Amino acid sequence: MKEQSALDTALEQLRIAAEKLNLDPGIHEMLKHPKRSLIVSISIKMDNGEISTFTGCRVQHNDARGPFKGGIRYHPNVTLDEVTALAMWMTWKCAVVDIPYGGAKGGVCCNPKKMNLNEIERLTRRYTSLILDVIGPYRDVPAPDVYTYAQTMAWIMDTYSQFKGYSVSECVTGKPISIGGSEGRAEATSLGVVVCAREAAKVRDLKFNGATVAVQGYGNVGWNAAKIAYDMGCKVVAVSDSVGGIYCQKGLNPYDVYEHKSKTGSVVNYKGCKNIKNEELLETKCDILIPAALENQITKANADKIKAKIVVEGANGPTTPEADKILDEKGIMLAPDILANSGGVTASYYEWVQNLTREHWTLEEVNQKLENKMVKAFSDVYNIMRKEESDMRTAALMLGVGRVAEAIKTLGLWP
Repeated sequence: MKEQSALDTALEQLRIAAEKLNLDPGIHEMLKHPKRSLIVSISIKMDNGEISTFTGCRVQHNDARGPFKGGIRYHPNVTLDEVTALAMWMTWKCAVVDIPYGGAKGGVCCNPKKMNLNEIERLTRRYTSLILDVIGPYRDVPAPDVYTYAQTMAWIMDTYSQFKGYSVSECVTGKPISIGGSEGRAEATSLGVVVCAREAAKVRDLKFNGATVAVQGYGNVGWNAAKIAYDMGCKVVAVSDSVGGIYCQKGLNPYDVYEHKSKTGSVVNYKGCKNIKNEELLETKCDILIPAALENQITKANADKIKAKIVVEGANGPTTPEADKILDEKGIMLAPDILANSGGVTASYYEWVQNLTREHWTLEEVNQKLENKMVKAFSDVYNIMRKEESDMRTAALMLGVGRVAEAIKTLGLWP
């Protein structure tokens, strides 16, 4: 049986929201399709002198509420369908937290782990030059995603600025602080995830201080979520990365684990912990499970084995629609990706505003604004969930899709 793709999932979620909202069929049809999809061939000279060609894309889903916004990922499994789904989720995500952006996403099909820094820089600059006509501060603002970082964004900003003839810091977000990046941006997605976990614990009457947490994925989002949850008094009992995972019933120190991973390349074989597989991590007995790796991790095959009381999605699309139903039937509260991991795009919005106004806010200002935004968004979604007697994902989709549909209706169609 063919595995459900991320795009299948995104379209199914849109269908559910459209049905619940009694959406105009014409608007539903519009929202199924991105406004623009660009595919580019990126040819670069490798360090061994050979020329390699990579396929890249940029998908712009909808800009009724503001400029397109979304990350760029470098991964061997990047496909146009996956990027289209991610762009669609970005549209809903920006609407759920009520920031004036539409969704976009970009990607290059490559294996950055097999490329050195010079090759990645050439790839980034060439890719930027090929999508230059469709990006810009008021058109489409890229950001980091899987295997892209602040440095990648610096190269994009510089390439874009060289073409324009002056420095355009607001053309991209997630930059290093030295060139206009925002305080707190690196941890923002994770902070949003943990704030959502805390708010979910409140409505579930679960004591957050001392709650047991398992985190799948130990990249930027996973490691920072583990660290922030630990700092807020949670007990982190399991973490994993692409190689494998570790479990420690008495709790582990995420900072020490991060140091161990930096030295050895993985969290596995960390002292005093039991090595586990990624699948086992998802099925760990814990209060809060944070899937912060890739899509389609919780499916109908394993949803019944999930033992967490609350699932907070750090990754995009880690749970399939069939799994959603199973978790809901089991009474597990799920804070969906378009709500839970929207801290990143919210902080990106704050970075963009700072760049446009040539200001620089303190870390306290950024984090306070971010926390207020996340608490408000969680409350908005939770209230719809209770009113509609639905689950949190359906409620978040109704909020996001509803706001975008309202904008489309208000703008009208021209010509």
